[in-house]
Amino acid sequence: MTLTELRYLIALSETGHFRKAADQCHVSQPTLSIAIKKLERELGINLFERSRHRVAATPIGERIVEQARTVLQESRTLLHLAELGKDPLGSMLSVGAIYTVGPYLFPRLVTRLQEIAPQMPLFIEESYTASLRGKLTRGELDAIFVALPFTETDVVTRDIYSEPFVVLLRKDHPLARQTHIDPVLLASHQVLLMGEGHCFRDQVLEACPGLQQAISERHSQGQAVVEGSSLETLKHMVASGMGITVLPEFAADVAAYGEAALAVRPFTDPVPQRSIALAWRVSYPRHEAIDILADALREQ
Repeated sequence: MTLTELRYLIALSETGHFRKAADQCHVSQPTLSIAIKKLERELGINLFERSRHRVAATPIGERIVEQARTVLQESRTLLHLAELGKDPLGSMLSVGAIYTVGPYLFPRLVTRLQEIAPQMPLFIEESYTASLRGKLTRGELDAIFVALPFTETDVVTRDIYSEPFVVLLRKDHPLARQTHIDPVLLASHQVLLMGEGHCFRDQVLEACPGLQQAISERHSQGQAVVEGSSLETLKHMVASGMGITVLPEFAADVAAYGEAALAVRPFTDPVPQRSIALAWRVSYPRHEAIDILADALREQ
């Protein structure tokens, strides 16, 4: 039994298909199939039920897959411990961030780390909170930047920064005449939102009373709600006249659209905001790397 075979086992369980599992592991399908059969012979049991269209783990197979995940995570911990004995800032760090944070945080972070920890390159991944949570707990990512609240067993968080929400709109929009905008007013306008699954969408709906109800009423009347796949996409659509949107302050740079096109307006008090935190596993051994990751942003 090898760690490679355990990786194949997990991939097959997740994909339910030999070819897809092989592609995920970057090996040929026969190689993966032979390894799974070898593992089953060694254990003396069938780990999967096989049909023409689907491969599914047996009940005992599911338990073994979960144990395999634990073994792989512990093996990564061994590697991290070995690296720690050399130089905690001398090897790659795998860092994730939610979609609405990464594009605005990583340019600052990478620049600063090149100055203070040039031997610690970053592997970077952007995704949804749920996906990042899973990869962090499985040991596939070392640390993640997420919006609070964020709770997970055996994971700790450290506040990094808070940022207020602002309204982005065209300068010819009626609300642009106001110096500060009451969140209640947004329910009466076409507000562009991030798509389902983005935590920032939920935060905007929570911050703007009546907006969720207004959206539900438009749905019931057959009216489409305009959504974007990224904050930059929302900015483009606002500039084109599709409506208005709410952004975190760090994403509100509109210089590329020209001075006459877009306006950014703050909310009235109490200003809605979000807090961004760094999260990592309690067992993660490279404490100095985590500290320097957090400090690099706090200094800016």
